[in-house]
Amino acid sequence: MSIFSEFREFIARGNVIDLAVGVIIGAAFNSIVKSLVEQVIMPPVGLLTGGVDFSHKEWILKVDNPATPAIDPVAIQYGAFINTVIQFLIVAWAVFLLVKLVNVIRRADAASAEETPGPTPTEALLIEIRDELRGIAPAPTVAAPSPAVAAKPAARKPAPRKPKA
Repeated sequence: MSIFSEFREFIARGNVIDLAVGVIIGAAFNSIVKSLVEQVIMPPVGLLTGGVDFSHKEWILKVDNPATPAIDPVAIQYGAFINTVIQFLIVAWAVFLLVKLVNVIRRADAASAEETPGPTPTEALLIEIRDELRGIAPAPTVAAPSPAVAAKPAARKPAPRKPKA
């Protein structure tokens, strides 16, 4: 088997394709979350904090020198970090809700599979009788028949008495 055919077989597996689709959708979802945080959530937060724009908040460690315009100031940009943390929390919440939805669907599927009961004891007995009348090998019973439906054991004949001598 050539390396190209092995590679084609590897790529054609369902897991690899599912992973690729997940990564592509995740990248697109990242753009949506970034827009949501920067354009929808942070402006009201900035308004509540007195018009502060968090994306430009920073602690300057070393001021830039106006004589050397090529050097930018050294700063800790905590505002961008706050935006990133909010983006992460939104993505984590969305993934949590997605996993929760999948779990609910799986539980519903498992419950519906469990809810299909077998025949009742009476039905099982009737099926067995029907199969015997047709001459078919008896179908395996799902549940034992209830005591009210179970066949009574045959009455035992008393043992013959020995004559007295």
